[in-house]
Amino acid sequence: MNEQQQSRMETEEARKLSAIFQHSQDGIIIIDSRGIIESINPAAAVLFGYTPEEVIQKNVNMLMPEPNHSAHDGYIHNYLATGIKKIIGIGREVTGKKKDGSVFPFFLSVSEVQLEDRIIFTGFIHDISDLKAKELELEASKNRLNAIFETAVDGIIIIDEQAIIQNVNPAISRLFGYSKEELLGRNIKFLMPEPHHSVHDQYIDNYRKGGTAKVIGIGREVLGKRKDGTIFPFKLGVSEVKIQDRVIYTGIIHDLTSAKKKEQEIHELNQLLEQKVTDRTNELFETVNRLLSTNKKLEFEIAERKKVEEALRKSELETLQALQKEKELGELKSRFVSMASHEFRTPLSTILSSASLISRYEASSQQEKREKHINRIKSAVNNLTGILNDFLSLSRLEEGKINYHPEMFYLHTLIQEVEDEVQGILKKGQLVKYENLLEEMEVYLDRRLMKNVLINLLSNAIKYSPENKTIFVNTKTDNDQLIIMVRDQGIGIPMSDQKYLFSRFFRATNVTNIQGTGLGLNIVKKYIEIMKGSISFESKEGKGTSFTISLPKSPMKK
Repeated sequence: MNEQQQSRMETEEARKLSAIFQHSQDGIIIIDSRGIIESINPAAAVLFGYTPEEVIQKNVNMLMPEPNHSAHDGYIHNYLATGIKKIIGIGREVTGKKKDGSVFPFFLSVSEVQLEDRIIFTGFIHDISDLKAKELELEASKNRLNAIFETAVDGIIIIDEQAIIQNVNPAISRLFGYSKEELLGRNIKFLMPEPHHSVHDQYIDNYRKGGTAKVIGIGREVLGKRKDGTIFPFKLGVSEVKIQDRVIYTGIIHDLTSAKKKEQEIHELNQLLEQKVTDRTNELFETVNRLLSTNKKLEFEIAERKKVEEALRKSELETLQALQKEKELGELKSRFVSMASHEFRTPLSTILSSASLISRYEASSQQEKREKHINRIKSAVNNLTGILNDFLSLSRLEEGKINYHPEMFYLHTLIQEVEDEVQGILKKGQLVKYENLLEEMEVYLDRRLMKNVLINLLSNAIKYSPENKTIFVNTKTDNDQLIIMVRDQGIGIPMSDQKYLFSRFFRATNVTNIQGTGLGLNIVKKYIEIMKGSISFESKEGKGTSFTISLPKSPMKK
């Protein structure tokens, strides 16, 4: 081989070694005899989290956690001085330190290379982080299983294919009374009473040959024999486990001693209960017969007593109703006296005052003043008349003296009459606006009652609305019903007062300074009910109130 061929071979070998170095899955680091990094392959750089430029010409101990970080230079010096190897040519598990400070395990094998003029060391690094994690996971799983095995309330016993006990948990020792040492290595049949003691080995042999399971994978109740010779029941579940080239059987034993004792107690109690039921049934039968013999005698007495009780209840109800009526009348009289004394005093005072002043205006030039007081007297008289009319209406309603006299009439004609009558009480700038008067429609209602209803509602709308506001009256029909709505833009009714609005003598809390009896709406409601109609309202304080009357259009019988 000539020199040119030799050179080509060396170049080829160098390329191969470089490719192995660059593409190896394991890390490769080359250091000199001082521990200074000369080369690092990409796999090692990625593993430690550095770029090659960050570690080349740095001491390799930068990649080691304590205590190896501080002691590594001493390791190299001792090896060079004594030749005693700790890793070189041997290999072992060590830990590395990444750039982010985290530590990880790897397998390190170091080889020594003697060059012409110096020594270098090549370290091969195989990351075993995943392996260690799996080992830890396996150890944790093993510990968990062992904890379950050792602390299980039920007994767990493991045997091999020859029925020899391989392992037991503490619960087995408690159940059978043997120590673990007394159980291990013995045939499990010694824990069984006859006949199972003699035939258990045959059970296993038959199962191994034919695969017919009597307990394995099924579970059933069996009997066990304790160290002291006593027999006890338990639920046995057996599972077959194949481990590589052998088979083991794991038995789970749940003691049924307490359960069986409870079953026996329940059985005895049921028998006792059945006997008691039989005895009580016989006694009940005798008692029923005695009761039946006296029942007919009691039936007559009960019937008579019911008649007396019914008469007493009727008398009591009538008495209560009379007392309630008397109480309501007393309250009505009290409220009437209180309200009348207040409502009469104001117009009477006005009449007295104006009459006194008129006598002072004797000159013809004072005619305007006289007319003013005369008008005041007229207004006061009208107020008194309205109050007296309310009282009269209420009295007639209470006595049942309001008769219903329906007749045919045009609704718009009645509304125009009402409009004329309320013109005199309109405030400055107030206006009554009529919408959809249904001029051609005739209704069959009591004209007098209907007129009083409309006058009352319009009077209230005018009285409780400020100046320059419009009161709206709207009429429409809905099937066989006549609908009349009266809406104002007045002071409205407080929400807390609205449920009492149709009560006698009730006045809302925001109208105490406005004259009124508190009877008008009560009378309106009764009039409408006499005409087989209904009234409802919607109101918002400070915004106004809308009353809606619904009445039948068709003729009704008296």
